[in-house]
Amino acid sequence: MKVLSFILGCLLMVPLVTYAGQAREMPAEQSLPPIPFSLDELHSRIDRTHPLLRGAGAEKTIARGKILKALGAFEPTLVNDTELERFISSSAPSRGTQTVGYNDTLVEALHPSGFKGSAGFRQAIGDARIPDLSFGNGNQQVVLGGYLPLLRGLMINPERAELQRSELANPLAEIKIAQTRQGLFLAAAHQFWEWVAAAKLVDIQKRAVAVAEARYKQVEERAKAGVIAPIDVTEAGQEVHRRREVAIAARRLLEQEQFKLSMFLWENGSPTIPPIDRVPEFPAARQTLTVGEVTAHKLEAMKERPEVKELEVEARINNIDLALAKNNLLPSLDLEAAPARSPEKFVLGLGYRFGVELRFPLLQRRSRGEVLQAQGQAERLVMAQQYRENQVLVDVDNALSAIERARERIEEASQALHLVEIVEEGERYRFSLGTSSVLFVNLRERNTIDSQSQVVRAKAEYYKALALYQWAIGAWAKSPSEAMRVSYR
Repeated sequence: MKVLSFILGCLLMVPLVTYAGQAREMPAEQSLPPIPFSLDELHSRIDRTHPLLRGAGAEKTIARGKILKALGAFEPTLVNDTELERFISSSAPSRGTQTVGYNDTLVEALHPSGFKGSAGFRQAIGDARIPDLSFGNGNQQVVLGGYLPLLRGLMINPERAELQRSELANPLAEIKIAQTRQGLFLAAAHQFWEWVAAAKLVDIQKRAVAVAEARYKQVEERAKAGVIAPIDVTEAGQEVHRRREVAIAARRLLEQEQFKLSMFLWENGSPTIPPIDRVPEFPAARQTLTVGEVTAHKLEAMKERPEVKELEVEARINNIDLALAKNNLLPSLDLEAAPARSPEKFVLGLGYRFGVELRFPLLQRRSRGEVLQAQGQAERLVMAQQYRENQVLVDVDNALSAIERARERIEEASQALHLVEIVEEGERYRFSLGTSSVLFVNLRERNTIDSQSQVVRAKAEYYKALALYQWAIGAWAKSPSEAMRVSYR
C-alpha cells in the first residue's frame, strides 16, 4: 500500500510541474508589443515637462507681482511723527525758554477714487492749547484729515490706472502661455511626422537591401551553374553596396530626426531620445471638412487665436491711458482738511487747517500730447486688429490648401506605386525566364523604392498639414491638454 501511494503521488505531481513550467514560459511567449507613440502623448508630455512652457508659466508669477506692486499705492501706512520747538515768547518773556510740541500717531491710506485720509491721535508735549477734538486731560487730540480732488484725479488717477493695467497682466500672461504652447505644439507635430517618415524610409531601405542580398546569392549560384554571365554577379554586388549606402544615409536621417524630436521630450530636466520601437503607423485619412465647419472654425479662430486676444488686451490698456490723459486736461481743484502740523501754529492754539486749491495750466501741452499719443495708439491697434483677423483667415485657408494638396499627392503617389509594382513583378518574371537582366530588375526595384518613399513623404505632409490647421484655428490655445493615459485598445 505504501508503494502504491508513492506511485500515485508521483503521477499527480507530474502535471503540476508541467503546468508550472508552462506558466513561467507564457509571459515571454505572449509579451505584448510596445505601445505606439502618439502625437497626443507627445503634446501631453510637452505640457508637463517642457522647459519653455514651464518658463512661460512664470508669466503668471510676474502678473501677480504687478498686481501687488499696484496695490501697494493703496495700502495703509502707520505714521509716528514727533515735532518739538524751543522759543521765548515775546508776549511773556518772563516765562523764559519754552519747549512745546506734539507726537502724532496715525494711519494714512489712499483710496482708488483719489480720496486720501488719515486718522489717529495726538499727544501734546509741554504747555499747549488744543481747541478742537481734545480728550483726556486736555493734552490729547483726535487727528482726522482728508484730501479730495474734485476734478483732476477724481476716480481717474495714475495710481488707479496702474492698478487697472496690472489687473490685465494676468490675461496677458495667459495669452503669452497660449502663444508658447501653440508654437511648441506645431513644431512638435511637424517634427513628430518627420520622425515617423524617417523611420518608414529606413524600413523601406532595409527591405530593399534584403532583396538585393538575396538576389546576389541567387545570381551567384546561377553564374556558377553557367546560366548567366559573371558580369551579372558584379552588377548584383554593386547594387547591394549601393542600397546599403542609401540605407546608411536613411539611418542617419532617422537619427537626426530623433535628436530633433528629443528637444520636445524632456525628463528630469534633460531631453530624451524617442523609442524607435514605438514608431506608429500612419493613421487613416480624415474626412474632408464641410463648408459650415470651416466657417465655424474661422469665426472661432478670430476669437481664440492668441495674436487676436493680445491686441484686445493692448486696446484695453490703451483705453486706460487715454482716459487718464483726458482727465489730465481738467483743471486741478482740491479740497484739504488736516490738523496743523507746524509747532508754532500749534502753540498758538490753531488745531485744524482747511483749504481749497485751484490750478489751471494755460497751454496744456503735456496733457494734449498724452491724448494724441493714446489716440494714435488706438488707431494703430484698430488697423493691427484688422490685419490679424485677416491673417487668421489666410492661415486657415492656407492650411486647408495644404491638406487638399497633400491628399491629392497621396492618391497620385499610391496609384504610381501600384503601377510600378506591377511593372516590377513583370520584370522579375522576365528575369526568371531569362529574357531580362539584373540591370533592368534593379532599375524597376529602384522605381518601386522611390514610389514607396513618395507615398511616405506625402502622408507625412498630409498630417503636418492637419497640424497646421489645428494651429491656424487656435485649437491648442484654449487650454493645456490633459495628461494622456496610454493603454491598449
